[in-house]
Amino acid sequence: MKSMKPTLVIMAAGMGSRYGGLKQIDPVGPSGEIVLDYSIYDAIQAGFGKVVFIIRPEIEADFKEAIGSKLEGRIDIEYVFQTLGKIPSGFSVPKDRTKPWGTGQAVLMAAEVVNEPFAVINADDFYGRVTFEVIARKLAATDVNGTDFSMVGFYIKNTLSDNGSVARGYCDVQNGSLATVTEYFEIERKSNGTIQHTEGTMEDNDMVSMNTWGFSPKLFSFLQSGFTTFLEKEGTELKSEYLLPELIDGLIHSGEATVDVLPTSEKWMGVTHPKDKPLVMEGIQALVNAGLYPKNLWK
Repeated sequence: MKSMKPTLVIMAAGMGSRYGGLKQIDPVGPSGEIVLDYSIYDAIQAGFGKVVFIIRPEIEADFKEAIGSKLEGRIDIEYVFQTLGKIPSGFSVPKDRTKPWGTGQAVLMAAEVVNEPFAVINADDFYGRVTFEVIARKLAATDVNGTDFSMVGFYIKNTLSDNGSVARGYCDVQNGSLATVTEYFEIERKSNGTIQHTEGTMEDNDMVSMNTWGFSPKLFSFLQSGFTTFLEKEGTELKSEYLLPELIDGLIHSGEATVDVLPTSEKWMGVTHPKDKPLVMEGIQALVNAGLYPKNLWK
């Protein structure tokens, strides 16, 4: 049987709020490309057949104009919406809550349009082409009903900012599988060369998650039941979040799923701090100069 092309699910619901409106997303490529353009370009090259954007309804028109319109005819596109009110029956939204319920709820919104193995990424991180090639190969061999999930792992040395600290999910990897994910904050390289964070130190080749996951559609049933449990425990809080990594961590510890870690030596790029932008622009220009990307991605 011919294998299905994998789908790329992109968490983009926060884009408008983080950047003050889609029109203000700063270009980082030589022809005005934003970071997300490069992720989608790499995914198409790696063999993904569809992209699903998780957005908020209020940014739909701007999003389609700024991003979606460039992709028409290049890859199948679906849009799904993350809203505060999309919760299981029997629950209600707290009166003063304003923000949606986190990355777990966001990915659950894609259940209505995804029936094949899929990857999940953030909209505003540059992951590099090899990342998409690695996860695409894994997804091509993923059982559509299986619980053998995957994650692309980055070496912490390749995900640091020169302009301040970052937060990363530290991955305990045992025999090629993810044992646990622990979120560390204020990670930065000190003047003496050591990598420190709020809980201690890390080594250059320690592996971290950059929210690059590979799943079968079986994940959606886990997300649905987990969301109900989350709402029962924390649904009355105003800022509680149903987080994808926490769900996955729970599935690993309960034995309901496994997560293969796929290492990559790609260097992450992103604008965590204002001074990061020129470095991202320089990094992408270097990749263009090396022939890895055309000067104009969508020409």
